[in-house]
Amino acid sequence: MARDHTPVAVVTGGGSGIGKALCAVLAREGWSVAVADRDAAAAETVAREVGGFAHSVDVADETSVGALFAAVAAKFGRLDGLATSAGVVDTTPFADISVATFERVHAVNVIGTFLCIREAAKKMQRGGRMCTVASVAGKRGGGLSGTAAYAASKGAVLALSRSAARSLAAQGITVNCVAPGATLTPMLAERFNDLEHRRRVEGMTLLGRSAEPAEIAEAIAWLLSPRSSFVAGETLTIDGGLMLD
Repeated sequence: MARDHTPVAVVTGGGSGIGKALCAVLAREGWSVAVADRDAAAAETVAREVGGFAHSVDVADETSVGALFAAVAAKFGRLDGLATSAGVVDTTPFADISVATFERVHAVNVIGTFLCIREAAKKMQRGGRMCTVASVAGKRGGGLSGTAAYAASKGAVLALSRSAARSLAAQGITVNCVAPGATLTPMLAERFNDLEHRRRVEGMTLLGRSAEPAEIAEAIAWLLSPRSSFVAGETLTIDGGLMLD
């Protein structure tokens, strides 16, 4: 059981990438962290590293998401923060994307985000904070690594986050979003094996490189903290200046 005044956060996709980095940042800042991931073994590993609580979840499954937040409530008795880092990418060319692929990407990235926001809101008190994870692909319409299904899903996360911010403000819950550019996570690794593609993407940024997961995690941690107390319904783009191109 968390100490009475220890804030508790749920991080979906906490087993790898940005989510894993965020779990470490939050633990360092004094949070109790529920590491939620479809990969139960990865969640357990990260939870051991940060002294957190691991729980397997399929964010696209309503029952699984409900069980996650019920377990967190039972263990900690409170919920103060949510970060929806779980997501999938798709690089299928536009003309070749099947309806099944489009539905799968949206099930995880959009419905998964919605379900986590909805269930977290049932457990949070006033002062609770949420941060969703979109992508610059949702602003640009793709053109980097993820193609139409991915870009459309992340555009939907941008709109969903604003809608949730409006809906939950009366409960004293703030919702914000981050839109990362290229970030060196396992999700991007296969596409970045093409060095010409990696050079093109990184060459579009002002800083000439991709982000490390911890750089995105630091921004999310700030949006979950009281230090961002007057930020609501905002999307923080973290892309090394790529969108200025």
